[in-house]
Amino acid sequence: MAQVLEFKLPDLGEGLTEAEIVRWLVAVGDVVAIDQPVVEVETAKAMVEVPCPYGGVVTARYGEEGTELPVGAPLLTVAVGASEPAPEPAPESAPESAPVADGGSGETSGNVLVGYGTGAPAARRRRVRPATAVVTAPVEAPVAVAEAVPDRAGPVPVISPLVRRLARQNGLDLRALDGSGRDGLILRCDVELAIERREQAVQAPPAPTPAPAATGAVTERVPLRGVRGAVADKLSRSRREIPEATCWVDADATELMAARTAANAAGGPKISLIALLARICTAALARFPELNSTVDMEAREIVRLRDVHLGFAAQTERGLVVPVVRDAQDRSAESLSAEFARLTEAGRTGTLTPGDLTGGTFTLNNYGVFGVDGSTPIINHPEAAMLGIGRIVAKPWVHEGELAIRQVVQLSLTFDHRVCDGGTAGGFLRYVADCVEQPAVLLRTL
Repeated sequence: MAQVLEFKLPDLGEGLTEAEIVRWLVAVGDVVAIDQPVVEVETAKAMVEVPCPYGGVVTARYGEEGTELPVGAPLLTVAVGASEPAPEPAPESAPESAPVADGGSGETSGNVLVGYGTGAPAARRRRVRPATAVVTAPVEAPVAVAEAVPDRAGPVPVISPLVRRLARQNGLDLRALDGSGRDGLILRCDVELAIERREQAVQAPPAPTPAPAATGAVTERVPLRGVRGAVADKLSRSRREIPEATCWVDADATELMAARTAANAAGGPKISLIALLARICTAALARFPELNSTVDMEAREIVRLRDVHLGFAAQTERGLVVPVVRDAQDRSAESLSAEFARLTEAGRTGTLTPGDLTGGTFTLNNYGVFGVDGSTPIINHPEAAMLGIGRIVAKPWVHEGELAIRQVVQLSLTFDHRVCDGGTAGGFLRYVADCVEQPAVLLRTL
């Protein structure tokens, strides 16, 4: 006789307490093998496939795509030992006597998530509403957009599962879209633009209406969840707990740009500008270790850290993320360039793991890519400082007593005033600026 086992959303580690169902990989009645991925979920840190530790027939799924579930909520039930699809269980939750995913006598691998084991302590739980089993019927094909579909050879150039889901939810055929990304990659903005154009095409011209009164009427409510929710929580906590201050200085980056050009012209792996700035940062932190620290208010201690795990702010389709380069103080400029490139690509494709996004001790924020000179960013809690890099732009500058056009950059340091005073922060920033202006001594150590 088949034994029905309930598989719950496992502890995803890193303090994560919920995940959103992005895509079901199995349907009710499907036969699954042990450790076969059954659902794709998105957490506040990464998108992962969840494998089921049981082998058998899927009898029920809990939650539709787009539903957010807390850790410990039922995902699906599996009839172990059944050769034919088992009957659908009652909508209520599984009987208390039935074995569940964290225990029981059914055959299981013990693995609940790729990269995580079952022996880790459970994350903090939230009170949840009883889940209702959702048995899905075959889904009808979405209505195609009334446009000519280009004859494309090969797969549709889409990487992000979020883009595919958005297109599927709105009945868009991705083959009808031209991507604005690199090599024709279809981005989220391309799908949103296609949705907007379709709506404009089917809607009749609206009748003239009086201008709305300035009453502050709500036009939209955007849920704070996933990456956006995690960012909101972290930034709010940072502003509540950290008494931050900012200092800044302009620096002549002409020599640094020339040194990078010369290094790349010599052959070998290319060195990125952010890698050179990161190398300068690690050298500065060796001189001013106060800024590579965190504050333990319960113990009333400043905890200085030996290793520099350098985070860098990256804007992606999923929002702002801060991947972390481990042991940056031990890496060369070439190694830093390669790791920045790897993590940036993983951020674009939504494949960053929770481990890639946690454990930073200092953050480098290159907001110059947005065409701005300066900023006063919020510190990435629980770190103690963040170095900001503005755009490098040609400006009049006094060089060797003469007015000249030089490549100038604004550097800013936002720091936790509890870990140091202005003298230390100013010394760190001045050392960084000196290395930017005269990089020859530092470059010999790369």
